[in-house]
Amino acid sequence: MTDKQKYWNPILEKLPFEKLQELQLKKFKNIFQWAYENSKFHRDLYNNAGITPKDIHSLDHISRIPKVEKSMMRDIQSKEPFPYGDALCVPVEEVTEFRQTSGTTGQPIYQPDTWQDWEWWSESWAYILWAQGYRPKDRVFIPFGYNIFVAFWAGHYAAEKIGCEVVPGGVLDTKARILKIKELNATALMGTPTYMLSMAETARDQLHIDPSKLGISKITCAGEPGASIPSTKKRIENAWGAKVYDHAGATEIGAWSFECTEQPGGMHVNDALFLIEIEDIETGKIINEPGKKGKMIITALDRIAQPCIRFDSKDIIEWAEDPCPCGRTFRLIKGGVVGRSDDITKVKGVLLAPSAVEEVVRGIKGLGDEYEFIIDKKGDTEILILKVELSPEAAEKKQNIENQLADQLRLKTNLRYNIEFHKYGTLPRYEVKAKRFKDLRKKKPN
Repeated sequence: MTDKQKYWNPILEKLPFEKLQELQLKKFKNIFQWAYENSKFHRDLYNNAGITPKDIHSLDHISRIPKVEKSMMRDIQSKEPFPYGDALCVPVEEVTEFRQTSGTTGQPIYQPDTWQDWEWWSESWAYILWAQGYRPKDRVFIPFGYNIFVAFWAGHYAAEKIGCEVVPGGVLDTKARILKIKELNATALMGTPTYMLSMAETARDQLHIDPSKLGISKITCAGEPGASIPSTKKRIENAWGAKVYDHAGATEIGAWSFECTEQPGGMHVNDALFLIEIEDIETGKIINEPGKKGKMIITALDRIAQPCIRFDSKDIIEWAEDPCPCGRTFRLIKGGVVGRSDDITKVKGVLLAPSAVEEVVRGIKGLGDEYEFIIDKKGDTEILILKVELSPEAAEKKQNIENQLADQLRLKTNLRYNIEFHKYGTLPRYEVKAKRFKDLRKKKPN
């Protein structure tokens, strides 16, 4: 058998869920014991809470364990050993991979991984790609600037693991990447939803190439919730003539969920490698039933250098009611990650998720792909400003589009907006994570 034929074929995806839970409990007890014995940070955290590994006998007991938040990880980094701090569970010389968070929500978090951890990263991504139809026949183009963010590093190695041919497009600019895709007849892409739309725009407007004719059949997105927002997903799929699949992960967590080819309106949790809990934002109680949103508390069950145990991700998710028709027993979260608890904000007494604004903007024909959403305050009055671009071919329909946009925003969010039309191509473009939402109230004194 050749290396190309040794593609990924996991058996855990269809294991009876009761067996998966047994596996999760066994793995959790192992990683909890490991952290308690090898990390001063974790041992002090658990001792202060009066909890030791001997106290964990069932999955129900896990909710008693203290959570870890990103702010705590920042404090850890100020301690020895440099630069990771006292959550490190292995000697520094066993760390083979350095990554850090993007820093979009504050000071970056440094993430050490052993080689075993990096194999685990690749394995988690192999689940994703196989579920989305990647096979050894695929030629995968990755238009990603290979730097200190993990982003698509693991996607690269997972694609190789299942036998795909990988074309790294790191130092190329957007035009060169599009031309390389055309030259090599690439069949698959990975990127943020923002950059997938930006690449398509560049192909059309600057190279006069129809991206839907390039032969891309599937696109795996990450980094933003856009690919789980129906209107954004549709825009990308229409632009590229390809199926678009979502994925969720984070540097300090791992690649924990994925959309499969059935596209059931949500994403699978990788229950073989992660333990997901959904916590009620107000009461702190664990939500086990479908139909109620809460924030995700997550444990990476196999990561050893810097364990991720009951990490408060701030991601807002909810369990889906029905199993996926693909046959996987991995649970589904409805609609993917719908936002972050620290992004969901109250405006004029109304709770608002920025993803709701994106869904409206991306669902209106005639608007460009880019926009900016700003919440400001003048005196005691809160103001919502939405900056959009009008597609050149829709100039004569501006008033109709503005009316439609205002109506849909009022319908979906129960709020009024000051809508500003900007010249096509003038709003910022992004390659990695976009920064379209700005809450300026947080920067002003009360």
